[in-house]
Amino acid sequence: MKILLVEDCQSVAEVIFDYFEESDFDLDYAATGNLGLSLAQSQKFDCIILDIMLPGLDGISLCQQLRAEGNNTPIIMLTARDTNDDMLLGLRQGADDYIVKPFNLELLEARIHSVTRRHSGSGFITQMTCGPITLDINTHQVWRGKQEIKLTPICFKILNLLVKNSPNVVSRQEIEEVLWSDDLPDQDILRKHVYQLRHKVDKPFTDNIIETVPKLGYRLVPA
Repeated sequence: MKILLVEDCQSVAEVIFDYFEESDFDLDYAATGNLGLSLAQSQKFDCIILDIMLPGLDGISLCQQLRAEGNNTPIIMLTARDTNDDMLLGLRQGADDYIVKPFNLELLEARIHSVTRRHSGSGFITQMTCGPITLDINTHQVWRGKQEIKLTPICFKILNLLVKNSPNVVSRQEIEEVLWSDDLPDQDILRKHVYQLRHKVDKPFTDNIIETVPKLGYRLVPA
């Protein structure tokens, strides 16, 4: 079982790693929210253990962004906060469970098994289709008709947004917030990524389905 631990406290991370060293868990680690988000977007995990208080991108925002992108990996919030408001906020943003520090490691292990069992039997939709486009959220595979298309992680996220919102327009601001959160690039590089996406999704085919809406953004128009 592959687990992502996003926790800025080195001593807590070490305790968790030591506990699971002899188990069948394969742990990956991020000490910041931004790194945790990048790992969760680029790799497939069975469960994410996520602290709320993180440098950079906080755990609540990280969870919210993953769910907005269609990532349904089970998330267990791990935090020193213990008020009902904090617990409800985490769960409302898409967390599957919540553990308050200090915690029992056997309980954490049991919670991991519990959320992954629920996830495997919950019937989550992993594929979305819009016109000729089909994309798999878990494997990041994309097809146009029967032809598979290889996309970069950023192009996949853009296409995912367009598919979920089609035929509505997705503004440039919405796309940039999903791609870069609060760390927006100084230059307008979104245009370059949309060009790369069009080169893969539209250029080899007769009909173009990615449409620019001047002064607003982009939309996917099923051919």
